[in-house]
Amino acid sequence: MATPFDRNVFANNGFNLHEPVSDGTPLSEPPMIRPPEVRRRPECLLDSILSPSDLRSMTGEMLERLCVEVRDDLIRSVSKTGGHLGAGLGVVELTVALHHIFDTPRDKLVWDVSHQCYPHKILTGRRDGMLELRKGGGPSGFTCRSESEFDPFGAAHSSTAISAALGFAAARDLKGGQESVVAVVGDGAMSGGMAFEGLNNLGAQSRRVVIVLNDNDMSIAPPSGALANHLRELRGNGVTTGERCRDLQQGKLQSYSKTPTIFDSLGVTYVGPYDGHDVTELVRVFELAQANHGGPVLIHVLTEKGHGYAPAEAASDCMHGVSPFDADTGRQQKAAPKAPSYTSVFAKALISEAERDERVVAVTAAMPSGTGLDKFGKAFPDRCFDAGIAEQHAVTFCAGLACDGLKPFAAIYSTFLQRAFDQVVHDVAIQKLPVRFAIDRAGFVGADGVTHQGSYDITYLGCLPGFVLMAAADEAELVHMVATAVAIDDCPSALRYPRGEGQGGKLPDDGTPLEIGKGRIVREGDHAAILSYGNTLADAMVAAAQLEEIGISTTVADARFAKPIDDALVAQLFREHEVVVTLETGAIGGFSAQVFDSLERQRLGHLLARARPMYLPDLFIQHDKPTEQTRLAGLDDRAIANKVRSMIGARTQRPRFVIVGE
Repeated sequence: MATPFDRNVFANNGFNLHEPVSDGTPLSEPPMIRPPEVRRRPECLLDSILSPSDLRSMTGEMLERLCVEVRDDLIRSVSKTGGHLGAGLGVVELTVALHHIFDTPRDKLVWDVSHQCYPHKILTGRRDGMLELRKGGGPSGFTCRSESEFDPFGAAHSSTAISAALGFAAARDLKGGQESVVAVVGDGAMSGGMAFEGLNNLGAQSRRVVIVLNDNDMSIAPPSGALANHLRELRGNGVTTGERCRDLQQGKLQSYSKTPTIFDSLGVTYVGPYDGHDVTELVRVFELAQANHGGPVLIHVLTEKGHGYAPAEAASDCMHGVSPFDADTGRQQKAAPKAPSYTSVFAKALISEAERDERVVAVTAAMPSGTGLDKFGKAFPDRCFDAGIAEQHAVTFCAGLACDGLKPFAAIYSTFLQRAFDQVVHDVAIQKLPVRFAIDRAGFVGADGVTHQGSYDITYLGCLPGFVLMAAADEAELVHMVATAVAIDDCPSALRYPRGEGQGGKLPDDGTPLEIGKGRIVREGDHAAILSYGNTLADAMVAAAQLEEIGISTTVADARFAKPIDDALVAQLFREHEVVVTLETGAIGGFSAQVFDSLERQRLGHLLARARPMYLPDLFIQHDKPTEQTRLAGLDDRAIANKVRSMIGARTQRPRFVIVGE
């Protein structure tokens, strides 16, 4: 049974606040602050809902009223916190109807991607916690198994729900259970290859699973591909509300398609489409689906992203992801940027390169605005490709482009490139094809949290022979690295850069290709050295200034390349300094491993005692502000300075220094 929100449920969600970070410093526990209580209103039905069981006795009229209250509550809470809004607004009636009919959590309700799960959270005992949504210690913006028994399967990446639901159904059947299994999948997620793998296997096994196809004709961006066209054909069937009502009253779940659908051909019975904003109609549909004890059924439900909130309905992205906003007007409260974002700098640099080289093309996997390729697409519509939510296909598509002499840039978030690792290895790296990977959202991503952290790309690409790996210390370096990637034409390459604003430095008019495998020294010192890879350089410079104040002269170097690494720079730093700290926003086995390999190859292994790597701790770091995530990971300027100070003190036995920041 769900209980009212308790911050303790979320505070240590997959992250031990007392576990040591990479420099051995224990993390301090945040204050246990109770989130503000939701304002209770007279005769508010929602106030009486602590779990879905409380709405199962409601009449149709009460359910309609409850939908209004849930939508108002969702707008009010997200206006304070920011987050994913449009998707949740579009599934209010759907969510209420599902929880009214299905006996959750006994019946399994699996949300694909789950950025549309906010109404689900409001109805499953987490309403009070919504004012702490996506904040440190608060609930996740996605479904999360450790957060609630009503979240049987965690999600945040696309196209996983059907496979997970089939797993639940197979387990149920093996154990002789009778519970229902429901997967809610958006039309965008349905275009992903894994969704079709799940459908293929589900149709073959013919297990009792209900798939709700939440079709709003919208992903983060408008959907692309032939499946989107097929769904549009299914929407335009001309069936009236009266005809659907008559069939439902007669106990019929009906397909209104004039021809067999792709789902029927895969062994999954297609029914619909139905009105996703008519809660009475949906209740009857799900009632009949629950009573079905045959094979799998797919219920096509038409919804509108942003439904019921005029500013969202009018916005081009339906207010998909928002900052805190004025609930009356929808106007978002965004602070004026102090510098251009890395994403926008990348897009501008790529456009500049494409103006000079007609072979430059760009590919996104359903994230044109998130990667900046919407701007590239406007400048070069014939040279920009949206592969849909299909990272595997996108990578191999780029491989084919490269085979025929083009210069493809695959602009994909670090967390989503994980989904295409085999294609990176088999189709690109082994064939030494010059595909260029522009890895956005590298490192910490803030409120999107554990499922979206860009933690692993340095490691999983660094182990591949023949790859060139770069990381931008600032936005000016990013411009030069885009030019460098264009110039690399005999092997695959990748450049990583973080989410958010740049450092605010002057940008070059045009990028200049860098010498491959050469880093740079940006500050000279005598005692210690910090070798940074990527945007950790700024914190390294601050730490060096702090160390200077207590008498530790510190060199700071920007590696630029993790592979091939600058062997001469590595040797110089280790020979000339008592201590060398490597710094990166990546997991174990990443940049530091390349540094240590360089020492061994140069027969300088005896200098390894001078090294201390600083990388992400062996934890899944949860949602919070990026600055706080950096602190918790032990990678902020204070942690860097303390690491150097402790090592210098240990090696030289010089008098103890005051710890920086105390």
